[in-house]
Amino acid sequence: MKKELDPRMHSAEHILNRTMDRLFHCGRSIAAHIETKKSKCDYLLDRPLTDEEVRHIESRVNEVIKADMKVMEDYITRDEAGKQYNLSRLPGNAGDSIRIVTIGDYDACPCIGPHVASTGEIGEFHIASVGFEDGVVRIRFKLRG
Repeated sequence: MKKELDPRMHSAEHILNRTMDRLFHCGRSIAAHIETKKSKCDYLLDRPLTDEEVRHIESRVNEVIKADMKVMEDYITRDEAGKQYNLSRLPGNAGDSIRIVTIGDYDACPCIGPHVASTGEIGEFHIASVGFEDGVVRIRFKLRG
């Protein structure tokens, strides 16, 4: 039985990914496990995050959520998508038309998952814990509301 993704959590993951890349230039998560109650994302970094950085990440993600940005989708050719985005995490059967999910002017990336219509639907983002091991920062997060 295939697991259904939570549109609120999945949209929050996109915002967290863009926030991490903007703050630490680490790219999107290298691994993610998205669940309704609690989710986690792993990022390649050469050091653990400070408490201040964790608070800043959480604050920035919540600012984007509160901005109530529209979440849109568009389709472009695989060739066009390959010039703009990393397609390595798309399944092999994604086809020649690639869905790009855009969150306001904050984030855009290829994605096959479900999303909210606007970030205001997500609720409050809370980082539950952060770990660091072997060059990987793991962020566990929850949504409230």
